[in-house]
Amino acid sequence: MPGPFNNGALFNKVVHPISQGVGSVVDLFLPRLCAGCDAALMSREKALCLSCTEDLPLTRFHGDPTNPVERVFWGKLELEAATALLHFDKGGMVQHMLHRLKYKGDKEIGLELGRHMATELMACPRFGSVDLLLAVPLHPRKERQRGYNQSQVLVDGMTEVWGLPPAQQRLMRVVRTPSQTRKGRMDRWLNVKEAFDLSDVRALEGRHILLVDDVVTTGATLEGCARALQKVTGVRVSVVTVAFA
Repeated sequence: MPGPFNNGALFNKVVHPISQGVGSVVDLFLPRLCAGCDAALMSREKALCLSCTEDLPLTRFHGDPTNPVERVFWGKLELEAATALLHFDKGGMVQHMLHRLKYKGDKEIGLELGRHMATELMACPRFGSVDLLLAVPLHPRKERQRGYNQSQVLVDGMTEVWGLPPAQQRLMRVVRTPSQTRKGRMDRWLNVKEAFDLSDVRALEGRHILLVDDVVTTGATLEGCARALQKVTGVRVSVVTVAFA
């Protein structure tokens, strides 16, 4: 006679609720916290609670060729399009999310933000010809110290929704530059103007590449990346970041 758990229906009836209960117990003692406000997340919420998701300070820049992100690069670069998902609010929710992504190992918020970015850009004709996603690289030593590249996490989230291929390892950071945080505009540009190189030029020829980063302020880092890419025949470059500061 078969034992009670040889019956698949009975197994699912008994074990599946138990597994759900274990998850609930784990959440009770080790609650997942919202990356925006640190409130405990409900079981169906991912990195952000419903309230923070509804309160995201969206820029709605994407369809405007004169938006503030594009103006950062006027007179410096020929870009197809540039935008940011969110307004940066110092000391607020956006800064809190980015801090968790970059310094607290919270990859889930990076994936969630990447999914939001992709959803918005897919609906915008100005980004319709993008065929390759490229994360702004970290220097290998810094990436080893952090354990990951936060911009690549954003790209990973974008590919879940958009389905475009990531251009991994095509652009390399060949100089370990000091932090940009306390530098002025000129110092930021001098800090990164020769920091990037390409590992496989032919794979990028004729492509429309979307550069992805976490935040744009002076645009120096993105400018350094774009200048390296624009040495490739037929390359077109667009830019998207999580936030505009």
